Formats: sequence, structure tokens, C-alpha cells
Amino acid sequence: MRVTVDEFVQHLQTERGLSTNTLAAYRSDLRQFEAFVRTAGHTGWDVPPQVVRAFMTDLVQREYRQTSRARKLAAVKALYRYLRSVEAVAADPTAGLDGARVARRRPRIISTSEVERLLEQAADASTPDRMRDRAMLEALYATGMRVSELVGLNVDDVDCWAREIVLGRDGANARTLPLTERSAEALQAYLTNGREKLLRRAEEPAVFLNHRGNRLTRQGFWLIVKNYARRSNIQTPITPHTLRHSFAAHRLQGDSSVREVQQLLGHASPATTQVYAELARESRPQTPGGAGAGHPG
Repeated sequence: MRVTVDEFVQHLQTERGLSTNTLAAYRSDLRQFEAFVRTAGHTGWDVPPQVVRAFMTDLVQREYRQTSRARKLAAVKALYRYLRSVEAVAADPTAGLDGARVARRRPRIISTSEVERLLEQAADASTPDRMRDRAMLEALYATGMRVSELVGLNVDDVDCWAREIVLGRDGANARTLPLTERSAEALQAYLTNGREKLLRRAEEPAVFLNHRGNRLTRQGFWLIVKNYARRSNIQTPITPHTLRHSFAAHRLQGDSSVREVQQLLGHASPATTQVYAELARESRPQTPGGAGAGHPG
């Protein structure tokens, strides 16, 4: 990318005299957008509007607050105004983008049968990488945790014998998530036989490691999910957050209450969880008599 994020932030500092905190926010937001653009397969800032919309939708699905989404969109818009002024891009992909319209899009889910097909593709845990992939997919769908929480797990957070994962031990949003028997077994197999083969440094606390022995990133997990979705022949576009959304909707198709799912997801308000109740009602399988046949998920 000919114009770097740091060069643009330097321009803001010189031309607008913004505060250190504001400049840091611009830098953080734009590096996040840059990583998204690269993950989408683009090597420069010339991207179609669909990429910017996909970025904003991803923020919605990852449950960023409206204020954070608005700030990030403003940063991206400012970047493209500058890129156009220096003729670094042919067109502004943010032109006419309505952040509120993007925010109204609801989470995308897949059916329980599609989840099973996805998990079945990861069942052949014959290598350390595949053990890791299986453990990550099983744990994500079993708990509904955020992808950032999944890749942020440390070994001490996971208790396969008690079948639970503890998140945010020292924070206000700490919560304990129960594991299913299948997900606990997949995690135990990976921790016992897979992780040690990926480990490069004994002091590394991360549960999920890449081939260099470092903590696997969100972007790395995104590529893993896309690979298994393609092999599963699932037509619905899938992101790592699709399993979290599907977990919530499938739980609500069963006997879980909105309050219970809210606690599992770590939502501050039940209103945030309510969208999954609507998705659960709409996607509930129908019996011949017309009544919904719930699935516990």
C-alpha cells in the first residue's frame, strides 16, 4: 500500500494538530481496516465499496458498540478523502456509505445440519494442526464465545475435566462457560497430543498456536473457517462469528431462555440477545403439523 497508515496519521498530526489519543485511535482503527482489506485479498487501498461494507458488517457481527463503529467508519472515510486528494486511489469506496443501514443487518446463522457438516470436516484430527482446528471449531460452537476470546485463551483458562472455560478472570465481565462432552474431548486431545508439537517456547501461555508456535490470530482462524466451510460445501457465506451467532439461535430453539443465552454470550443487555430469539423463531424447523420442532443446539 503506497500510502501507509502511519503516513496518513502523520498528515493528520501536521495538518490538523490532533491530540495524541485521537491520533492513536485513528492509527488503531485504520490498521484494523488494513488487516481486513489484506485478509479480503487486496494489496492496495483501491477496493470496491463491498469491502468497506463487509468491514462494517463484520464490526456489527462482532458486537462493537455503535459509537466504536461510527468512529471507525469516520476514520476510513477520512483516509479515503486523503487518498483521493493525493490521487492514490481511483475512487472513494466509502462514498454514500450509510453506517446506520449497515448496522441494521442481522447476524447470519447456519442450520444445525450445516454446523454438523462443518464439524465433521474437522473430525479427522490426524495432525497437530487438524487437532487444533477441531478443538477450536468444537469449542466455539459449544460455548458461543467471541472469536477474540477463543484465540485469546490461555492454558489455565481451560479445564477439560470439569468441562468448563473461564473467561476474563480478573475483569468485570468474567464468566464461566460449560463445555459439551464432545468439545471437552476435542480440547483434551489437542492439549495432550497436538499443542506440544506446535509449541516452540515452554513459557507460551496460548492454547491455540500457529505453525511458528505463536498465538493464532483472528485472521488465521478466519482462514481456517473458510477452508472447512468450502470443504463442507456450505453455500451460506461463513465467518468465524457465524458459529457464535448459530450457537445462540440454536440454544434459543431449544429450552434455553434469553437470559441464559445472554449470560453465556456475555451481553450487557438482554436487548442485544433478543435478535437471536427472532432468528430462532424464523429458522425453527417445522413439523408436519406446523409446530416448530426445537433443537437444543
